[in-house]
Amino acid sequence: MKLQSHKMTVSVDEHTSHLEAFKAFFKRLDDEGVTIEKLPRESIDDYHLQAINATLAHVWDNNAFYRQSLVEAGFAEPKIDSLEQLASVPMLRKDVIRGDKMKILCVEPKEIGQVHLTSGTSGKPIYTSYTLADQYVYDLLPKYLELFKESDEDVAAIALPYEFALPGLGWQRLFQFAFGTAVLSLGKGGYMAPVDKSLELMKEYQATVLATTPSYAALLAEESERYGIKLGEDIRLKKIWLTGEGCSATFRERLEQWWGCEVSFFYGSTECGVVGIECSEHRGYHVAEGHVKVEIVDPSTGKKQPYGKTGEIVVTTLLREGMPMVRYRSGDIGYLQKSQCACGITMDVLHLRGRMESMLRLGGMDYSPFLIEHFLMELPDVGMWYHLKMNQGELTIEAEPFRTTLSDEQLADNIREHMAERIGVNCNVVVRRDIPRTFGKATRIFQS
Repeated sequence: MKLQSHKMTVSVDEHTSHLEAFKAFFKRLDDEGVTIEKLPRESIDDYHLQAINATLAHVWDNNAFYRQSLVEAGFAEPKIDSLEQLASVPMLRKDVIRGDKMKILCVEPKEIGQVHLTSGTSGKPIYTSYTLADQYVYDLLPKYLELFKESDEDVAAIALPYEFALPGLGWQRLFQFAFGTAVLSLGKGGYMAPVDKSLELMKEYQATVLATTPSYAALLAEESERYGIKLGEDIRLKKIWLTGEGCSATFRERLEQWWGCEVSFFYGSTECGVVGIECSEHRGYHVAEGHVKVEIVDPSTGKKQPYGKTGEIVVTTLLREGMPMVRYRSGDIGYLQKSQCACGITMDVLHLRGRMESMLRLGGMDYSPFLIEHFLMELPDVGMWYHLKMNQGELTIEAEPFRTTLSDEQLADNIREHMAERIGVNCNVVVRRDIPRTFGKATRIFQS
């Protein structure tokens, strides 16, 4: 199959910025026929140091908040001499920028090309402003041809939000401008995009790629049966990219069986864009090291953690002029490993463990919801819609039956025994047949 890379090129009125040198860096890689994915670690580190220093100089010169933070941290100039010194740069907390559209803006407001914002489910939204060059020039500089195999022969269905947040338009730009791929902009169940029309469009145009959330991929699969559309026959996907929600490896495997194609994880955020991409080995996310520098810190002390140690994921964007994120505390938990992946990619591997506020405390230990889901999905009689309800340290699992001959009582007993064996904690189980489907982010955890 013919692979495409950057099918379209964009010039934004001869635009120049502090990122100009990196156009030359990535053009040199292109001319040599290589990507950042397989560069030696030393070369990636050297690029990171240059890009971080360019970003520090940019925010120092163009943003009062960032400059004051650096000065208060003891910086006389916006420069670090080694990546180890990055730990001395102040971290950026969500509560500092929540609801404030100007706090870390580094360009004149008239230079803003597009604004995205987070859902604000845990407070006021976070505004993220991009220049047109951010979106159509700099974001497209690093190529990940080992990770993305899409080409201009593919048809990509994007079942992600196009309202406010980044995912829908971000994936659309990637497919159209990087690979020349035709796009079906499905959205997620809005009044112009009911599920039956989305499935019919995928069938009509023979979609080969789907980008969506784990819960919506499950919903589309369920609804295809109701509308008489056969997955693998009427819709024959080659690949599903999952993003927007975390899920376990067993949930992913269920989707692979249902859709009959490879399913891979993509980790990113509205604030930082792409952060990690899973290769076909499915052993963690390769950090998108052309776009971001990722660190792991102790959530309590802020101290940087070594490879293999779990902590909070901190992200620095490398190719942003509108609103760079410098050492942004994501609120997500995970750990880094040096890549020893069979795919040959040298970029660090990130393992996600969920969000800090979503951790479940059972029997005196913290458990990731992904781990609970992983064990739950090991039971083939359990459906893909469930709730985890915590009440004074007790866990109640609400689960649906899935193509089973077991009675509700038998299924509940099976779940209780299996979870007690797997996590060593007794839990309550309620079998339901009416767990509500959602077009937004699936809410699975309820704390009371």
